[in-house]
Amino acid sequence: MRSNRIVYNFNAPKMELALRLVWTIVWMVFFRLSPIPMHGWRVFLLRIFGAKIGSQVRIYPSVSVWFPWNLRIGKGSCLGRWVNCYSVDVIELGESVLISQYSYLCSAGHDIDDKNFKLKKAPIKIKNNVWVAADAFIGPGVTIGDGAVVGARAAVFKNVKPWTVVGGNPAKLIRKRKHFLK
Repeated sequence: MRSNRIVYNFNAPKMELALRLVWTIVWMVFFRLSPIPMHGWRVFLLRIFGAKIGSQVRIYPSVSVWFPWNLRIGKGSCLGRWVNCYSVDVIELGESVLISQYSYLCSAGHDIDDKNFKLKKAPIKIKNNVWVAADAFIGPGVTIGDGAVVGARAAVFKNVKPWTVVGGNPAKLIRKRKHFLK
């Protein structure tokens, strides 16, 4: 089972640390323990902490969100079971986006050329009508274009063009996808 461990950067502003601590408690008690059908309740909790979330959004209780105030989700989207949103920077999902179980949206990493491995962050943008299949990894700074599909267990480190299917580690183009919204 994956956990929402508390790891603090004590150089971060004290208010951010305090909000993160309060969010972690709310996540553990009210979010995580809520029954599966209570998607609206979890959306409400995320909104209280600054998330911008559209209507008809489904978020499962096992979803982990690092900083809710960096989360943006469009109408009709879904964060499936055990999705991890490491939202150190903004994570933005368009409308009708499905992020499948065990996927990891990671908006931060470390500078491997810095002796102290300084934290580097960059936003993730997932456009409309995208499916990120089970156990995929989306790295910092990645934009996934409209209608794209990221295959199961893919690791995406570069932008994905609209209406394409990618897979593998690192993710590579598998084929074009039929543009059903034309």
